[in-house]
Amino acid sequence: MTAPPVKLRLKILSDPANLAAVRLAIEALCQENGMKKEASDEVGLCVNEALANVIRHAYNKAANRPIEITAEFRDDAVRIAIRDWGNGVNPEKLPPQPYDPLRPGGLGLICLLKMMNHVQFTPQPDGMLLEMTRNK
Repeated sequence: MTAPPVKLRLKILSDPANLAAVRLAIEALCQENGMKKEASDEVGLCVNEALANVIRHAYNKAANRPIEITAEFRDDAVRIAIRDWGNGVNPEKLPPQPYDPLRPGGLGLICLLKMMNHVQFTPQPDGMLLEMTRNK
């Protein structure tokens, strides 16, 4: 029997049609490395929301822009990095918007901050790097 993969590297275009496959790959990586289903589902949701935000905000809904995702297990935690080459706006620096349940959107950053143990946005000269960690 082979050991489960501990690192995943994906390069996708910013087409929303790519989100489901990335989410499933992240969730599978988490479960194969001993994370409980509920926790792996939450990590998958956070990755999905982060990617949707890149598409919506950093790329202004363009479907042909690059996104790189890496995920790896180290020290009983999954570490995920999402790199884009968008507008470089740090969502944590924007004024908070009141949540409106009648309007789509608005939950991505809330999910990341509540479901992940560590979230860090690092502006790049040509985009943004999001790093997230979730303990088993």
